[in-house]
Amino acid sequence: MDAAFTKSELRQQSRERRKALAAALPDFARLLAAQADALPLKPGMIVGAYHALPDEADPALLLEALVERGHHIAFPRVAAKNQPLEFHRIPDGEMLRAGAYGIQEPAAHFPRVLPDLLLVPLLAFDARRHRLGTGGGFYDRTLELLNVPAIGIAYAGQQVSSLPAEPHDRTLDGILTERGLIS
Repeated sequence: MDAAFTKSELRQQSRERRKALAAALPDFARLLAAQADALPLKPGMIVGAYHALPDEADPALLLEALVERGHHIAFPRVAAKNQPLEFHRIPDGEMLRAGAYGIQEPAAHFPRVLPDLLLVPLLAFDARRHRLGTGGGFYDRTLELLNVPAIGIAYAGQQVSSLPAEPHDRTLDGILTERGLIS
């Protein structure tokens, strides 16, 4: 991407690209799930995941594959603006609910946990493992606080030549696409 573009312009371009990729890869979730063994996980680890928004790289089948392998899944909740995300396990019989920003998230009273690894949504990424997020800074603050490995979940076509990086931006440990793990 051209460095002359503002992050806002890059976000708009990346949303459009991601939407086209979602339409072109209807089998993405199955292809991504086939990459589950590429993740650096030990048995019983807690994986902080997310519920995909429309056109986001959807990890739902990957999460099912991780549960089958004995891992535990936790989902993020926006506790407050300008704060890190909080992760919660979903008790049996409970569901995610629309929360802040219309994102599906756990209720505040669900058991809170600290993930061992985070799966992170994104709009674009580059070879240096920089991530372009939606601009709220929630994942950057969370990564700084938790200091655990973070793997971006993306369509391979979301990779761009370079992204601007600011001091508060956190580099990912890898990106998992339908083609495999980039680390």
